[in-house]
Amino acid sequence: MSKPLTFSEKSILSMAEISGITVRTQTTILNIEDGRSSGDSRLPDSPCSLICISFVQKLIGEFVGTFSLVFAGCSATVVNDTYGELVTLPGIALAWGLTVMVMTYSIGHVSGAHFNPAVSIALASSRKFPFKQVPGYIAAQLLGSTLAAEALRLMFHLNNNVCSLKGDVYVGTHPSGSNTATFIVEFIATFNLLFVISAVATDKRANRSFAGVAIGATVVLNILFSGPISGASMNPARSLAPAYIWGCYKNLWLYIVSPVIGALIGAWTYNMLRSTNKSYGEIIRPNCNKVSSNDHQEASQDDSCVLRVVDPNNRKIFILSSPTDINETCNVTCKLA
Repeated sequence: MSKPLTFSEKSILSMAEISGITVRTQTTILNIEDGRSSGDSRLPDSPCSLICISFVQKLIGEFVGTFSLVFAGCSATVVNDTYGELVTLPGIALAWGLTVMVMTYSIGHVSGAHFNPAVSIALASSRKFPFKQVPGYIAAQLLGSTLAAEALRLMFHLNNNVCSLKGDVYVGTHPSGSNTATFIVEFIATFNLLFVISAVATDKRANRSFAGVAIGATVVLNILFSGPISGASMNPARSLAPAYIWGCYKNLWLYIVSPVIGALIGAWTYNMLRSTNKSYGEIIRPNCNKVSSNDHQEASQDDSCVLRVVDPNNRKIFILSSPTDINETCNVTCKLA
């Protein structure tokens, strides 16, 4: 019986028995990330560090998306309070939800369209986002939201007795009832948001074409039931930025702790609903682009595939037919056909 052969960074020589005949075979380098295959001695490119073009593009996307979200949503609040509640609560909810939807379709393919530290932390905790990128994402989100709040202050001249809620409009969040009610409703709203995000944006079985619509609609629904109670933050950056600009830090902890906890529980809860015929390690395994240099046939059903790789040296065919043959570092284990 032949022993499994593993594609690694270096070409290795191994002995394999086929039908009682011992043959000497050589495996080739197969770069799972970009699909390149070679038989030479060049080492694969080193992984991209934090400071690289693609990561900077992601940070710019997060900055632009978070700025647009906070600016549009909070502008609706200011206009509503300034001009006799013309926008109304449903209008404010639509402003936030539509902005989320539009920016998700605009920037989702660049950065993932988090726009929210709680989202970045929750996705990283469920192994759907690299932990090492979380600090950069949070910094970009905080910068975007802070500049948006400052732009609103300058545009609408919101300087008079803001924190007391008796002067100019405060675009930040504050409890309308008790702290307990605020904590609970923020937890539930952010739980709903991350549950939906995990379902439509991270599960391959879902129709991702409507991810932006589903996420935006969730934001609208959350604001409709939680807005009158807590202000419907669901986003630490959305609450931190106005608090910093106007110096209103009372009860701010509610809008940091509760959304993060709700996001974590929401993401973890949906992880339990993924394919149950796999182990937890297989469920949270990073995605790999399964590509061969020659024959490539996919019959995918949630990570299942058939991959045929032909060794250019001796034309031996290797077959990958199980999702468990790709490990957490995207190394492929193949068997001689």
